[in-house]
Amino acid sequence: MPLNLPDRLPAIELLKKENIFVFDHSRASRQDIRPLRIVVLNLMPLKITTETDLVRLLSNTPLQIELSFMKLRSHTPKNTPVEHMKAFYKDFELMSDERFDGMIITGAPVEQMPFEEVSYWSEVSAIFDWARTHVTSTLYICWAAQAGLYHHYGVPKHDLPHKMFGIFEHTVNRPLLPIFRGFDDVFYVPHSRHTEIRREDIERCPELDILSESPEAGVYMVMARGGREFFVTGHSEYSPYTLDGEYKRDLAKGLSIDMPRNYYRGDDPSQPPLVRWRAHANLLFSNWLNYYVYQETPYDINEIR
Repeated sequence: MPLNLPDRLPAIELLKKENIFVFDHSRASRQDIRPLRIVVLNLMPLKITTETDLVRLLSNTPLQIELSFMKLRSHTPKNTPVEHMKAFYKDFELMSDERFDGMIITGAPVEQMPFEEVSYWSEVSAIFDWARTHVTSTLYICWAAQAGLYHHYGVPKHDLPHKMFGIFEHTVNRPLLPIFRGFDDVFYVPHSRHTEIRREDIERCPELDILSESPEAGVYMVMARGGREFFVTGHSEYSPYTLDGEYKRDLAKGLSIDMPRNYYRGDDPSQPPLVRWRAHANLLFSNWLNYYVYQETPYDINEIR
C-alpha cells in the first residue's frame, strides 16, 4: 500500500525513481479509508535527507499512512530552506490538540551537550510528555532515545572516548516479541554517536526492558509501557551512503575522525559500502507499524489516551 505524503514533498519524486509507491494528499482524499496518522519530529540538520530515509522505510508496508512533520518554535534549522519548512512543517503548538497513531522523533547534533543546555530542551521535553497522551506508540531514535530515557526515567548518558561510528552486529534479548518478527539471530545497524547509555543504568529502572544489544555498540533498543515507547540508539534508517557523507564531511573540515568500522568494502574508503542493515531496517519499521501502531491504536483516533 502507498504512503500518503504532503503535496510536492521532495521525497515523492526521489522515491518514485526507486519504484516505491507513494502518493500525495490530493489523491488520498478520494479514498474512503482511515490511514494511520504518523508524525515525525525531525531534529536532524539535513531534514530532506532524513525525510527521504524515513519515507523509504515507512512505505514498505501494506498499511496506508498519512505523514506529517512537526517542528520546534524554539529552534530555526540552518541547513534546510525556509520555504521547505514553511511548506511541510508545523509548529508543535499548532499540532498539540491533534492525536496520532505513531510518532518518530529523530536524532539531533547536540549529543555532547548536557540535556538542559540544549536551547530547545524545554519545548522538546513538553513534546515528550504530550506524546504519552496523544500518540499510541513513539519511536525515539539516537539522541532522542537518550533524551527520552533521561526525561522520562532519569537514565544518564555517558561520553565515549572515541566516536561509535560504523556498522555493528546486534543480538536480540526477547526474540518472541513482535518487534523482532522475522529478525535473524544476528543483525546489523549503523551507529554514529559520541555518547552512550549503559545497561547498568537502565536496569535500575524496572519500567524499562532492554530488547537488543551489541558487543561493541552497547544497548541498541529499550522498550517501555508495553511498546508505547521504543528507544533506539542506532540509525537503522540510514541510507547506504550516509556514513560515507559524514566521514568525508568531517575529513574536509580537518576534524579527527576514524574511518567508519565494518562499512567500506575491504575497509577501503575508495570502495562503496557493504550494505548489511537494509533488510532488518525494513523489518523494524514494518513490525513497529503493524504490531505496535496499527493493531493497538483505536479506530476513533480521539480515543488515544
